[in-house]
Amino acid sequence: MTTAALQEDTPGKRAPLVLGHRDFNAVTETVAGIVEKKTTPSWLVLLGLAVSVLLILLGSLGKLVAEGLGIWGLNNTVFWAWDITGFVFWIGIGHAGTLISAILFLFRQKWRTSINRAAEAMTIFAVMSAAIYPVFHVGRVWFAYWLFPIPNQMSMWPNFKSPLLWDVFAISTYATVSILFWYVGLVPDLATLRDRATTKVRSIVLGIFSLGWRGSHRNWLNYEKTYLILAGLSTPLVLSVHTIVSFDFAVSIMPGWHTTIFPPYFVAGAIFSGFAMVVSLMVLARKAYGLEGLITIKHLENMNKIILLTGTMVGYAYAIEYFIAWYGGNEYERFAFINRAFGPYKWAYWTMWSCNVFSPQLFWFKRIRTSIPAMFVISIFVNIGMWFERFVIIVTSLHRDYIPSSWTYFRPSLFDISTFLGSFGLFFTLFLLFLRFLPAVAISEVKGVMPQADPHAGHDDHGHDAHDDHHEEASAKADESEDEGDEGEEASDDAEKDEEESRG
Repeated sequence: MTTAALQEDTPGKRAPLVLGHRDFNAVTETVAGIVEKKTTPSWLVLLGLAVSVLLILLGSLGKLVAEGLGIWGLNNTVFWAWDITGFVFWIGIGHAGTLISAILFLFRQKWRTSINRAAEAMTIFAVMSAAIYPVFHVGRVWFAYWLFPIPNQMSMWPNFKSPLLWDVFAISTYATVSILFWYVGLVPDLATLRDRATTKVRSIVLGIFSLGWRGSHRNWLNYEKTYLILAGLSTPLVLSVHTIVSFDFAVSIMPGWHTTIFPPYFVAGAIFSGFAMVVSLMVLARKAYGLEGLITIKHLENMNKIILLTGTMVGYAYAIEYFIAWYGGNEYERFAFINRAFGPYKWAYWTMWSCNVFSPQLFWFKRIRTSIPAMFVISIFVNIGMWFERFVIIVTSLHRDYIPSSWTYFRPSLFDISTFLGSFGLFFTLFLLFLRFLPAVAISEVKGVMPQADPHAGHDDHGHDAHDDHHEEASAKADESEDEGDEGEEASDDAEKDEEESRG
């Protein structure tokens, strides 16, 4: 039977989450083998490219520290541009990992198990890429610690009324909980790698990080309690972090920013872009490492459905912004939105609409939703569109203010571009190291959703075939016994007749 046939949904039956009739050992060998095999030349080439881009970032930041923010293309009117755009972009990318891990876990969605580990890692690396911008945007990086409420000899204290300070606390909390959540989920798999280690050094290192895991009943009880608590802590963070990021704009009085739709709008956009990045990375990783049996088309299709949902929500938010601008009766607000669509930055605005609203609508069609090339291209378009969304919100609201004589057109400098591209170098360097040295798929969680892990596997959705076969086999045996009984009765009747005839 083909892979497509195995994954096809039928009434009353769900598509299997693990393909290829794998057992527990096969899952372990598939995932652990990626870590235990020798480094491939192709991985080294990709790592070399990522590190090269990372060096561009380091050079750009070094130039920024040496000369100041003047190397960026900022001006008196557009005082925020690519820096805050990159910050909001990367924070949004990091939302899918926590949503897949925490919210879907609380809702007992079993299909999350093959993709949650990579999504959690992606969250941490995206937050690290985002952290570059607020740290270096202060200009004097050596004074960045002033953002924290640390007692000092100058009696200086942060302004707790500022949403920029709220960002510091929200993102640091989000990063801390995400790292703990990711690490706790890794512990059973690190113990598996420890037990399979072939060198002393590897065994010691993995033994330290696996925290003495032995797979006992007590270990599993403590693990599940901890995982559930962290999932509960992470769930409100998914909503709060990007809500607080949206407050950077919504609490101002700037036309185009001062709107209450920003918090839910930003959260939907963050999930939208985050899932698109997960699809992009998973399509490449499953092909490169032969994980098609664990990360199936069904996993990717479910993520594409979420992209379709959140993309439609984002499109609704775009439309409702115009209604609010018209209904509010504020002429400056109305001008800000007309200027977005038909002003000097209309090319960016319609690129945003095309990528974020129009392209995901193709996922209404199952053939496109389950096509690897199509979903990869659309996921790339979504992330391009989400960057343009943040750029449009920030720059088009600033470049034409209340005084026409100060109107200007923002053009990024070479260092704006190199800093943003360099942040991708940091992200992909960390992600490639993760794929090489840690299990990219949660081995223990995947095993937990396989039919072999369920003592009642013959009676659940994944065991209907076995149950039906057993029922049919029992029916056939009953029919055979009835036939044999009928034949026996006929034979005894014939024998009695023969005996009577002989007597007569």
